Amino acid sequence: MADGTRPPAGSVPRRGRIILLLAVAAFGSAASMRVSEPVLPQLAELFAVPPGRASVVFSAYALAYGLAQILWGPVGDRMGKLATITVLTLASAVTTALVALAPGLQLLALGRFVSGLTVAGIIPLAMAWIGETVPYDRRQPVLARYLTGQILGVVGGQAAGGIVGGMFGWRAAFLLLALVFLLAGLALLPEFRRHDVRPGRGVRTRATGGLYLSLLGRPWVRVVLLVVALEGAVFFGAFAYVGAYLRTVHGLDYGLVGSLIALFGAGGLLFVAGVGRLVARLGERGLAAAGGLVAASAFALLPAASGVLLPGLAMFLLGVGFYMLHNTLQTNATQMAPEMRGVAVSAFASSFFLSQALGTWLGGRLVDLVGYTPLFLLAALAMPLLGLLFARRLARRGS
Repeated sequence: MADGTRPPAGSVPRRGRIILLLAVAAFGSAASMRVSEPVLPQLAELFAVPPGRASVVFSAYALAYGLAQILWGPVGDRMGKLATITVLTLASAVTTALVALAPGLQLLALGRFVSGLTVAGIIPLAMAWIGETVPYDRRQPVLARYLTGQILGVVGGQAAGGIVGGMFGWRAAFLLLALVFLLAGLALLPEFRRHDVRPGRGVRTRATGGLYLSLLGRPWVRVVLLVVALEGAVFFGAFAYVGAYLRTVHGLDYGLVGSLIALFGAGGLLFVAGVGRLVARLGERGLAAAGGLVAASAFALLPAASGVLLPGLAMFLLGVGFYMLHNTLQTNATQMAPEMRGVAVSAFASSFFLSQALGTWLGGRLVDLVGYTPLFLLAALAMPLLGLLFARRLARRGS
């Protein structure tokens, strides 16, 4: 291949099957993250704490998810990405099931931290594997189609938290996700021995610290990591509290809250359906700028929204806008260091999720002090600036 990586053995249809299985694993990973928002008000009521404090179940997971990237990126590059994904998917079945057994908020947060450690490597290493098997000029649509599993996981996690959690309790939602991980891991077992990408010798022999120092020495890498970190903090620092806002301010039941938040995923699916045309029409710069503007309009709509229709529209627009910007960042992440792609994409994911943990914590403090409206308006101001910043840096890099 042009970037010096070695594609896996097997036909293109076989690659399609592997991508499908990776998408199922991504479904479980995304659902595991997003299940927190709709159950947040339920946990706050159950454990008699404010929503900001209950958000520790989200922050602990995001913190572990971000920190674990430091480990799983080099492991995937050295041991094989599909092999590492398979082991982590099976391990996640165990850790997610253990979350459902937690008797109190502190142990629940600890369980979420441990499950975040095992789930962390699944999506980044899958993106890196796709980056090594699909040429860059065709990669963004393929990544977007792979991310259908992740987006459906967003919908499934939010629906599981809201609907399943509302009907059967929050523990049932986590047991359902554990079953998804188990089935995906078992299906991947026969694939990695025949179709994994052989890691490069330089990656196998260099120390982990040296790999990350080399990565951070590249100016474009620093730009991508900074923008995705700001995106994670701003977007999910506000988005994490939408469920609590709809429950506490508008008095909606858990099932309806979960259904409305799931429209975020529906907006993402609309983006996936039109990604080929959008890339051809707008290019990477246009997608980044437009994504920030669409997300900003949705956050600005939330404080004025009432009933069901306007919050639903806001959720849908948040999904469209977020994936327009984030998928553009993801595509660049898969190519910013081709010779150590697992390390590069894992550093990208680490920046994204560590910043989510920080943004969620800061957002919780803001909500507990002054309410939801300032938080949503702050996100509405920041998101278009991020989109325009990345679009400008893409233009400068292109020239």
